[in-house]
Amino acid sequence: MPEVTGVDHLVLSVSDFDRSRQFYSQLLAFLGFDVLGDYPHMAGWTNGKTRLWIASADAQGGKHPYRKGDPGFHHYAWSLRNRDDVDALQAWLEQHNVAIVDPAGEYYEDYYAVFFLDPDGMKLEGMYYGA
Repeated sequence: MPEVTGVDHLVLSVSDFDRSRQFYSQLLAFLGFDVLGDYPHMAGWTNGKTRLWIASADAQGGKHPYRKGDPGFHHYAWSLRNRDDVDALQAWLEQHNVAIVDPAGEYYEDYYAVFFLDPDGMKLEGMYYGA
């Protein structure tokens, strides 16, 4: 039987590729990712453990905005080293005027996180689980 050893990558379709490339380039550089590939309608980053790609939505997809709650992507969470990293991410988000949905805090016992939106309104999270 095959064994899954981890999530290799996620590809997000975005409505405005240039705007999203700028957002993700800055955010992922802050989170320690390097550029994996940069093409006219697709870009990717890696931290050596996982990869995130963005791609231009097709013509039909570009006609309607993303809405959390529709079938598909709900949110994407990065596991961070500690609570200080979550707080540092929130400070970075505030400095870059990124929409914070739920500020850094303990949402469950031993689960500390900040939730925010990308340029299309897709929900992202930086979190730390543990004491």
